[in-house]
Amino acid sequence: MAQTELALIVGAGSGLSGSLARQCAAAGMRVALAARNTDKLKSFTGASLHACDASDPAQVASLFESVDAPDLVVYNPSYRVRGPIVSLNSEEVKQSLMVTAYGGFLVAQAAAKRMLERGRGSLFFTGASASVKGYAESAPFAMGKFALRGLAQSVARELGPGGIHVAHFVIDGRIARSEDGALDPDDIARTYLDVHRQQRSAWSFEVDLRPWLERF
Repeated sequence: MAQTELALIVGAGSGLSGSLARQCAAAGMRVALAARNTDKLKSFTGASLHACDASDPAQVASLFESVDAPDLVVYNPSYRVRGPIVSLNSEEVKQSLMVTAYGGFLVAQAAAKRMLERGRGSLFFTGASASVKGYAESAPFAMGKFALRGLAQSVARELGPGGIHVAHFVIDGRIARSEDGALDPDDIARTYLDVHRQQRSAWSFEVDLRPWLERF
């Protein structure tokens, strides 16, 4: 008997990742959640929990060895450092790049190895407004998100012919539940699943999501 699809959400938390987990489970998928601290994930009954620092190659390799080949992988981690360029701590900036961008590479590489063997799968990256425009006193976050977007563009072109759907989501606004004018995480999650279900004749690469009251 064929197993149901597996969704692996890396960098899981209670916000968007929580909505994704619930939406995937409601769609009949198995769910695996990975985070540096799994204590915050114990409320997600039915999901398998995995401790993983996405910026650590050994931990990422161990994560993918501990789960079945995933049908959907979502990369959510980011590390935000703010402040004037002249006073930013260089180690904090390095950590921001390691988590936001380098971790995305590690997860993409591990996912690609598993998905290419089967000739199918979806690999999604969660971006932000900072993926396409850098804000004042937010250089490290923009650097990481720009790099993640570049990674997504490159691997989409490389992996698409192998049956792997790569997509990048620009979350252009504040995420908040039941607040008009903000991005509702449940609605974002539904969009992720809609893109996962797309036919390969009409795949989306980049989806820009913003609340209806946003000022462009």
